[in-house]
Amino acid sequence: MTGPVTALQAKTHPVWEAAADLVVIGSGVAGLTAALRAQELGLHVLVVTKGAVSDGNTRWAQGGIAVVLEGEHEQGDSVGKHAEDTLTAGAGLCDDDAVRSIIAGGPAAVARLRAAGARFDPAAAGRTELARTREGGHSAFRVIHAGGDATGAEVERTLVAKAGDRRIPVLEHHIAVDAIRTPAGEVVGVTVLDHDGVPGVVRAPAVLLASGGLGQLYHATSNPEIATGDGLALALRAGAQVADVEFVQFHPTVLFTPGARGRLPLVTEAVRGEGATLHDATGASVMRGVHPLGDLAPRDVVSAAITRRMAQAPGGIDDHVLLDATGISGFAKRFPTVHAACAVLGIDPAKDPIPVTPAAHFACGGVVTTVDGRSGVLGLYAAGEVARTGLHGANRLASNSLLEGLVAGRRVAEAVAADLATGQLGDPRRGVLASRATVPVADRDALQRAMSRYAAIGRDAEGLSVVGSVLDLSMVESPLWTPRIVEDAALTLVAEALVAAAARRTESRGCHVRTDFPERDDSFPERDDSAWQRGQLIRLSPSGQPVLADPIALEVVA
Repeated sequence: MTGPVTALQAKTHPVWEAAADLVVIGSGVAGLTAALRAQELGLHVLVVTKGAVSDGNTRWAQGGIAVVLEGEHEQGDSVGKHAEDTLTAGAGLCDDDAVRSIIAGGPAAVARLRAAGARFDPAAAGRTELARTREGGHSAFRVIHAGGDATGAEVERTLVAKAGDRRIPVLEHHIAVDAIRTPAGEVVGVTVLDHDGVPGVVRAPAVLLASGGLGQLYHATSNPEIATGDGLALALRAGAQVADVEFVQFHPTVLFTPGARGRLPLVTEAVRGEGATLHDATGASVMRGVHPLGDLAPRDVVSAAITRRMAQAPGGIDDHVLLDATGISGFAKRFPTVHAACAVLGIDPAKDPIPVTPAAHFACGGVVTTVDGRSGVLGLYAAGEVARTGLHGANRLASNSLLEGLVAGRRVAEAVAADLATGQLGDPRRGVLASRATVPVADRDALQRAMSRYAAIGRDAEGLSVVGSVLDLSMVESPLWTPRIVEDAALTLVAEALVAAAARRTESRGCHVRTDFPERDDSFPERDDSAWQRGQLIRLSPSGQPVLADPIALEVVA
C-alpha cells in the first residue's frame, strides 16, 4: 500500500491516501459495533487500530455486562433501578437523561450480541436463563458474564468474527495522529502512521474516536499498553471540548506483583460479589464501617479505603492488602482467568489470600458528546471510554462499560448515517493537513512516576503542582513522526488537562479524592446548583495549552 519511501519522505508528507464514509479509530466494543452497524446502513467503513484488531481494552474486561433483561432478572430489579444505581455511583455529575437513555438501550444491545453468537454463562446446565452476579455499587444481581471472568474476550471474539465475516476493512498497526479539517473547521479525515513511522491519510466526512482510555498515565493499570489517551489528544487538537477528565477510576483489586509496571492482571469485582473480603496484614477488615455496602461499595470508595489502609501500613505492608476468597467453592472454574494469573505467582486462591492493590482502570470523562456520539466539532464523533456522554459522572458503576460500548456504538453509526444523508458533514476534498511543526512531549517515565505519586487516588495542591513542574522540566518540542512520540505527546497533553482540572476542583467527589479538601462540596453558594456539582470543560488555547472554562452544567442532547 505504501511502497518504498525515503526516511525524509516518511517524516515530511503522506505517502498514501485512502477514502471512506466513516473512519473508526479503535477496534474495541464501541468501534466494532459502530463499524458493523454503519456497514448495515450502507456506509463504506474503515477501522484503524494501533495493534491487531483484537488488541483493544475490551478483551481484558472480566466482570461482565450490567443489564436487566426482560424475564431474566432478580425479582424487584428493573432498568430504572439500574439507572438509579448508576446515578448514585456518579456522585451528582451524571446527566440523568443520558443515564436513563443508555441504560434503557442495554437489553436490546445484549440481545443483538447474543444473536450474533456471543455465549454467556447459563444459570444452570441446560437452562437458557443466564447466570447473574453482583458487583460494587449494584443493588441487585444483574451482571451477566461469559467464561466465568472472560466476558470482554467473548464480546471481542464475537465482534471480530462478525467483522471478519462482513469483510470490514481494518488497518492494523496504525496510529491516528491528527484530524484533517476544512477551512471552516469540519473534520474530514485523519493522518496516520504505521509502526515504522510511514505516514498516510484517510479522508472521510466522519471520524469516530473509539480509541479507549488513558491508563498508561500511571505506572500500574489494568489497561493494555495502547491506552495512551491518543483519541482525547486528537480531539482537543481538532477543537473539541473535553470534560470530567479529573475523574480517573482506580480498580480496587488488581493482582499485586512486586516490581511490576504497566498492565497488571485484574481481579474482577465479581470475586467480591461471590463473597470474598478485603483485609489487611493483621486480618482486620478494610471495609468494615466504611460504607453500608461493605466490600461491595462503589469502586472509588473501596479504592480510597485500600489506599488509606496501605498508608497506615498495619503489619508493615504498605503496597497491598489481601483479598480472602477461600470461602468461594470452585474458584478455578468460576474465575479461570484470575486463577491462572494467581498461579503464575504461586498463589492458590482456594487456600491463600490474594494480594491486591488499586490501579488505574477507567477514565470517567472524555470528549463531550451527545448520547449519539456527536461532539461539538462537525464530523468528529466519539463513543466508549474516550467519550463523555454524562453516563458516568464522577465514577463509573461496575460493568456499565461494555454496555455503553454496545449501545453507543450502534447509535453513533446511525447518527453518522443521518448526518451524511442530510448533507450536514464536510467535504473531504477541502480538507487541509495540520500544519503544526512540533508539540510538547514529556519523558514518559517521569510523567508516570509523577502522576502515580501525586495525581492518583489521593491528591493535594502541592502534589499537583509538583506534577506540573515535572512535566515542564521534562518536556521537549518534537514533530509527531513516530508512534511512540504520538503516544507520549498524547500522554503529556492529557496529563496537563487532568492536573489542571484536579487542581481546580477543591473538593473530593467520586474517584477524585483531594486529601486537602476531603469532603464533597454540595453547598449552594450564589446559584441554584452547587459550584462543584457541575462538569469542567477543557479546550486548547491558541497556543496549544489546555484551559478550563467555568464549571457548567453540561447538557447532553438525546
